[in-house]
Amino acid sequence: MTKGIEGKVVLITGGSTGIGAETARLLAERGAKVAIAARRKDRLDEVVADIASSGGTARSYALDVTDKSAVQSVVAAIIADFGRLDVLINNAGLMPIRPMAEVNTDEWDQMIDVNLKGTLYGIAAALPGFLEQGSGHIINLSSVAGIKVFAPGGTVYSGTKFAVSAISEGLRQEVGEKVRVTSIEPGAVESDLKFTTSGTAAETVLDFYKQAIPAASVARAIAFAVEQPDDVDINAIVIRPTAQQF
Repeated sequence: MTKGIEGKVVLITGGSTGIGAETARLLAERGAKVAIAARRKDRLDEVVADIASSGGTARSYALDVTDKSAVQSVVAAIIADFGRLDVLINNAGLMPIRPMAEVNTDEWDQMIDVNLKGTLYGIAAALPGFLEQGSGHIINLSSVAGIKVFAPGGTVYSGTKFAVSAISEGLRQEVGEKVRVTSIEPGAVESDLKFTTSGTAAETVLDFYKQAIPAASVARAIAFAVEQPDDVDINAIVIRPTAQQF
């Protein structure tokens, strides 16, 4: 099945750590040409160096996914550098857990901007090219919190991830004849996401994440979706620790 990955040009947002970085390493190992984008260029360059030392092909691009024009520019740069784009993985995300009664609207805005608008901006930048070339694959990172409300504390986060899941399904219905669409819905995964909670729920979140599975586990699920033949579209994958009950 590696032939379904080999040679594809893949953009991964939030590619400096966690799921993004592990997915970049795995897809590059299987022959993809990987473009990783995030705000921390130094961390991106470390991942690129790891991939290059193993004989893979990767480039890094500084990107804030909340900047619509910057997302468009990065996609254009990748097409200029690699000649095309085949797969977009919208992975950038935030998860500040906090009861709604604390009314931290700054955190709400951040989650809407990164988790929801960032995903939409990625789709907007990649989709026209995919439709023009008659092929492409959009993979959106949702969450188990996008299929079951995580409350108390994760209500707004769940709201953004429910939206990502809904957008993925709606997009599939609209463009599925030409463009494959996959929603990846992980549970607790070892990554920096758990550190985006800085308020009263911080200890609860860290305790919950003691059961987390490695980010490489999600990377394998993503690779499974990418490597399928062109006439097979994996629409959703839910992946969580065996011990996680919700």
